[in-house]
Amino acid sequence: MTAPLPKPLVLVPACNRQLGDHPFHIAGQKYVDAVRLAGCTPLIVPTAEPDEIPGLLALADGVLLTGSPSNVHPSHFDEDVHDPSLPLDPARDAWTLPLIRQALALGLPLFAICRGTQETNVALGGSLHQAVQEVGPFQDHRSVSGQPAHVQYADVHPVQVLPGGRLAQIVGRSSFQVNSLHGQAVNRLAPGLRVEAVAPDGIVEAFSVEAAPGFNLCLQWHPEWQAASNPVSMRLLQAFGSACRDYRTRRRAPIP
Repeated sequence: MTAPLPKPLVLVPACNRQLGDHPFHIAGQKYVDAVRLAGCTPLIVPTAEPDEIPGLLALADGVLLTGSPSNVHPSHFDEDVHDPSLPLDPARDAWTLPLIRQALALGLPLFAICRGTQETNVALGGSLHQAVQEVGPFQDHRSVSGQPAHVQYADVHPVQVLPGGRLAQIVGRSSFQVNSLHGQAVNRLAPGLRVEAVAPDGIVEAFSVEAAPGFNLCLQWHPEWQAASNPVSMRLLQAFGSACRDYRTRRRAPIP
């Protein structure tokens, strides 16, 4: 009997957090669950050194970039820190930015959420609004602090899906409701990115990298939240999982 093929392996870069006197690497459970809903095996990866990234990508069939309470450090788009009270994670920035560029060049499937979307734009030469709520005419896209998770992650505004793109193809809808929990947002879109969806105030809610040889989709909202009961989220995760399986099949194919 032929043994079943292992599920595709998806790298999930960890965040860095100080707990007491000790530094930890952490990743939210909902992102791990989302990878499994995509039919893949999650592998949480701690901060990597530059020379470790190629080896990690050689193991992987996909990358999922998570959201995080921390912001991308504005030095990566030539700005000073606007609000020093907000958390940063320079150790994550230091390796996810080159990871993104290398993964896209390889055609490795990439699915980015919230901070991961902001990282991707910055990694490819774009910039961010550090406090979008302070920039007219944009709305406040942050959640209400101190509220239960089901309130913070409730759908609060629609996104308009641009026709002809990858997102439109996957969801088959011109609009749907999403949650919103971000202070940073795309300002200058990096060269080569295609806008896939926008919020009513014009904020970029989704984009893809047109020239990349593999599947990629970057979303500003949190599709992983209660994804199993959200048809749009499931379509997105299934598309990512299918791309990871295709990548694994090509990677394992014998060389003629």
